[in-house]
Amino acid sequence: MNLLPPRILHLHSTFDAGGKEVRCTRLINAWQQDADHAIVSGDPTKRGAAHLLSSVVKVSWPRFPPLQGRPTPRRLKALAEAMTRFDLICSYNWGAIDAVMAHTLFADRFGLAPLVHHEDGFNEDEIDRLKTRRNWYRRIALGRSAALVVPSRQLERIALEQWQQPRARVQRIGNGIETQDFAEAPKPQVQPGLAKASGSLWLGTLAGLREVKNLAVLVSAIAQLPPEWQLVIAGEGPQRGALEQLARDLGVEARVHLPGFVDQPEKIVGLFDIFALSSHSEQFPISVVEAMAAGVPVVAPRVGDIAEMVASENGPLLSAAGDEAGLVGSLRNLAQQPDQRRRIGAANRLKAQAEYDADAMTRRYRALYWGLMGR
Repeated sequence: MNLLPPRILHLHSTFDAGGKEVRCTRLINAWQQDADHAIVSGDPTKRGAAHLLSSVVKVSWPRFPPLQGRPTPRRLKALAEAMTRFDLICSYNWGAIDAVMAHTLFADRFGLAPLVHHEDGFNEDEIDRLKTRRNWYRRIALGRSAALVVPSRQLERIALEQWQQPRARVQRIGNGIETQDFAEAPKPQVQPGLAKASGSLWLGTLAGLREVKNLAVLVSAIAQLPPEWQLVIAGEGPQRGALEQLARDLGVEARVHLPGFVDQPEKIVGLFDIFALSSHSEQFPISVVEAMAAGVPVVAPRVGDIAEMVASENGPLLSAAGDEAGLVGSLRNLAQQPDQRRRIGAANRLKAQAEYDADAMTRRYRALYWGLMGR
C-alpha cells in the first residue's frame, strides 16, 4: 500500500488567473495535503493565479521543456521524459496539446502515468470555426488519454463529434464555486480608489482584458445609460489601454473603472446591479455562476451553456450571439427596472445554490483523478 501522497502534474500554457486556472487552484486547495502538485506555466512570467493557492498545499514549479513549438519527435520525446515520476498528468487546453501528443507516442516507453486532458474553450482564432488541422491533431493526440474533461454541453458535443472521442473517455463536469461566499452583501469599499457611492448603480463584469471578451461594447453601452450608472470591469490584460482610450473618446472615462484582477470576487460581484458578459466565445463561465450566486441578473449573448446556466426568469435578457445591439438594448431596458433586477437576481441565486456549488464539482474531480491513480 502506497502511503505517500500522489504526485499530480498540471500543464498550463499560462497560469494567469483565468477560469481554468482559478478552478485548478480551488481543487488543489480543497484537497489540501492529500496530494503533491507540480504546476508548469508554459510562459514562466505568467503565474498570476499562484497567489490563490493555500499556504497549506504542497506545490512545486518544475523546470520543463517548452510546451509549444514544432512537434518534432525529439521535442515530443523530451516532453515525455519530463512527465515521468508522476502519478497523474493533467493537461489544459490547446496550449498543452503537444504534451498530450508526447504522452500518446511515448507513454509505454517511459511508463507514464494516466493523462487527463481538460478543454475549457477557444481563443479568438477559433471563435467562428474550429480549425481542421487542430481537430485532426487533437484526435490523434488524445488517442491514449485516460479522460477528456469538458465543462459544457457544447464542448461535449465537439469532443464526441469533431474530435471523435469515445463516449467513455469524455467527462462533462460543470464548474462550481463556494456559493455561500456570495450570500452576504459585500462592503462598498472594494479597494483603495474603488468604492460604490450611495445612489450609484454598477454594471459590472469579471473578465480578462482580451479581444475575445469584446469589452468595448460595454464601454459603449455605459455611454447610453443614465449618468448614475458606472461600469466596473475587474480583470487584467492587453486590452486595457484600448478600453481606456475608448472611454476617453466617448467622454465616459469618469464612469469606467478598471481595478485590475480582484482575487476575491465575492467582495465585488454582489455590488453589481447588473452583470454583463459580452464575450464572442464562452463555454461554462465561472463568472456567470458567481454573479448568479450573488443574486445578480445576467445580460449576455447566448454562447456556450449560458442559456442553460441561468434561471429561466433570466432567459429573456440573453441576446443572440454576435447581436451587440440586442445586448445593449437588454442593458438599457433592465437599467430602468429595479424590481425586475431584484426578481431575476433572486431566481439566479436559488439556481446557483442548488446546482453549482463547489462540493459536487470537487467530488467528481476527486473520484476521476484518484480512481485513475488507483487510490
